[in-house]
Amino acid sequence: MNKWKRGLALLLAAAMSLALFSGCGQSGEALSLSVCAGGPPEELDPIYADSTSDRTILVHLYEGLMRRSVSASGEVSVTNGAAQSVSQEENADGTVTCTFQLRGEWSDGRDLRAEDFVYAWQRLADPANDAPEAALLSVVAGYDDVRQTGDVTALQVTAEDAHTLTVVLNGTYSWFLSEVCTAPATVPMRQDLMPAVEAEEDASAGGAETDAEEDRQEEPWWSDVTTLVTNGPYQVSAYTAGESLTLAASDHYHEDLTGPETLTFRFAETAEEGQELYDAGEVDFLADVPEERLAALIGEESPDLTPRAEVWTVLFNCGQDVLSDPLVRRALSLAVDRSAAAAAAGAAALPAEGLVPWGVPESAEADFRTTGGALLDNDPDHRGDVLSEARRLLREAGYLNAEDLGPLEYLYVDEGPAAAVARTLTETWESALGITVTARAVTEEELDAALRDGTFSLAGAELRPMGCDAACYLMPWGSDREENAARYANSAYDTLLGVIAGAADEMARLGCLHDAEVLLLEDAALAPLYSEVTAWELRDGLTGVCRDGRGWFSFASVVRLSA
Repeated sequence: MNKWKRGLALLLAAAMSLALFSGCGQSGEALSLSVCAGGPPEELDPIYADSTSDRTILVHLYEGLMRRSVSASGEVSVTNGAAQSVSQEENADGTVTCTFQLRGEWSDGRDLRAEDFVYAWQRLADPANDAPEAALLSVVAGYDDVRQTGDVTALQVTAEDAHTLTVVLNGTYSWFLSEVCTAPATVPMRQDLMPAVEAEEDASAGGAETDAEEDRQEEPWWSDVTTLVTNGPYQVSAYTAGESLTLAASDHYHEDLTGPETLTFRFAETAEEGQELYDAGEVDFLADVPEERLAALIGEESPDLTPRAEVWTVLFNCGQDVLSDPLVRRALSLAVDRSAAAAAAGAAALPAEGLVPWGVPESAEADFRTTGGALLDNDPDHRGDVLSEARRLLREAGYLNAEDLGPLEYLYVDEGPAAAVARTLTETWESALGITVTARAVTEEELDAALRDGTFSLAGAELRPMGCDAACYLMPWGSDREENAARYANSAYDTLLGVIAGAADEMARLGCLHDAEVLLLEDAALAPLYSEVTAWELRDGLTGVCRDGRGWFSFASVVRLSA
């Protein structure tokens, strides 16, 4: 591993969150902050938003049960948000009941109510809404029933009274508060302010597309952002379509802000445009530096880089033909040249050494990947031995000739470096094992359908975890999991997941997490290829930016340092 990559492996922070908070003083002057987090809003419905820019906007307009905050010493922690307090009680059946006492009010003056969370979480879990972050609630009892029947009342999220919310978890999840309760997708929503959306959802249950659904595609309920009623620290004060969105500190927020009184989002369609805004002094913060700037940073002695949570991988269809044999899958995985795939992906890519990337904390002092070590051997000096083992596995599986495997196809969405990565993979499988794999570019919708229906052999996929805990990378591959597109099934793996979910002892949980990762990669349900790093810029004299490990930012604690 290169020197800078070794340094990255040592980046440790709670839930992959990073803060900038240097110096010991701050000025008393009111701050107006201008930032560039990406392009104009594409989706400000919390259950559908998936871009850095949209999620960053949402965490300032809305507040979930918990939030990330930055202390004066620079420590990032998870603290109470809309929940004034929370208590947890273990039940005899292994479930855990979380009770939240709520606080705050909406920007129209109405109190925040427990029913606002019940509605929002039921809406997120409802399979009819096809929300990409629905699996966040898979730890909540009743979630599986909701997904199977469509009956959202099965979700065990209850308003005990106006300000008391109870959530029953189906196991012990140490990351529930820090990951699920801080996510933009789980913020509260006002059902009384969304009649058009409700009408659409009722109509769509009949299966026929309606005029209302067509209207929504053209004019979503949040399109007039100046009228949004929100419960977060800020509310919209001005919006210029395609150019900027200005937020002002909300008079209805439950506490005084220490950060900016006004926060302006300037929009840029590309990282290069964002860099131009930053270099011209028009914004104080840039969320993603361009690739050229990133490459220059990587070349520095001690680069200031941030790991991304996503992992790019090859998915094998474990239920299809020859790929149902783990020996064949493992041979294909061993043959992958991850260094070459990472090189094809660009300067920011790191060859995968496991499914869980660097930067995911195991504890306050340790990184999960560093502790677990390299489960995938990328040492070029070992390449010959690795390929010999791959060929041996094929022979053990009964395939003396690669042609006997039959036709194999690799599906990928032709965006960014995906075509170059696909070419690297297919050429390597051909040269190393004599296996012909045809790469075929498809649309994102076509790939989603193939993964959902199981009509694929191999596919390139970007895995985005629910949260920055190792369990969030491993849970999706349980045999009963809806998101298990690989159709992987192993009773030993399921047992480990069950122990992880019920473990009261953190050391036992961590041990099983490492065991589960080893087993998953030995069975080669997937072949992790690479993860990436990024970098962001903040103007000198400012401090207090908080980045969630999943990619969005909070500026509510940004202050100007005193001289």
